[in-house]
Amino acid sequence: MKEERYHLVLDDFEQGVVIRALNDLRTDLISDKRETAAVDEVLLKVCKAPTKKIKVVKQNEER
Repeated sequence: MKEERYHLVLDDFEQGVVIRALNDLRTDLISDKRETAAVDEVLLKVCKAPTKKIKVVKQNEER
């Protein structure tokens, strides 16, 4: 079976929020002496995610 993938569109601020939240979670896990491997993987993916310029069209926009 093919692995499902998800693509998120984040601006710089939102990416920073996600990185900060994952880093806080990682810090909490370390202080509780728990495994951080899963959080580390996701954190690296978010940090190294390639950027791509896209055009965002808003639906039902009032003028």
